[in-house]
Amino acid sequence: MNNFDLKVVDGQSGFSLLELMAVVLIVAIIAIISMPLLSHQIASREIETIARRFIAHAHFARQQALHLGASVIITPHADGPWERGWVVKSGCIAKQMRFQCPEKAWFSQGEIKPIYFKGGGRQFMDPHSGKRGILFNAAGAAKTGQGGFVANRLILGHLNDAGLERQLILGSGGRWRICDPTRDAKRCH
Repeated sequence: MNNFDLKVVDGQSGFSLLELMAVVLIVAIIAIISMPLLSHQIASREIETIARRFIAHAHFARQQALHLGASVIITPHADGPWERGWVVKSGCIAKQMRFQCPEKAWFSQGEIKPIYFKGGGRQFMDPHSGKRGILFNAAGAAKTGQGGFVANRLILGHLNDAGLERQLILGSGGRWRICDPTRDAKRCH
């Protein structure tokens, strides 16, 4: 007898078809039950990643403004919606300046689907010019084009999980925080 022969114990070898089908059925039921939870976890990680990336880019913009002593802005690509991505660039507007102001872009974020900004991300819109973005002045303060202070929030949603949202809140001191309204209802308001 070679080593690959099945040993027969009490007249049975292996599993019956019925036993295999029962195991497959149990695995299928467990998979069906766990899919929504897994989908929610994946969506939650995606939204957290984009929220942290946006805040990191906003921190970079503020730090560049402080370092350079000049305005730096984080703004959507081509003045479109935030979902198309954003760019961190020098914030001086050549038309308003009497001297040449070369625009410099440090880096940008591409499209962020399936994440989207609820309300189109219009919370950080200059009321005077209608342009979206956060302009950090040379002192590192978030200001509008007319000099007013910006303290607001962006609300992120996920296309695959309607109840999932994260709020990116910019405080008056320039500090950002991420808030999950399902867990931190008091901190989000």
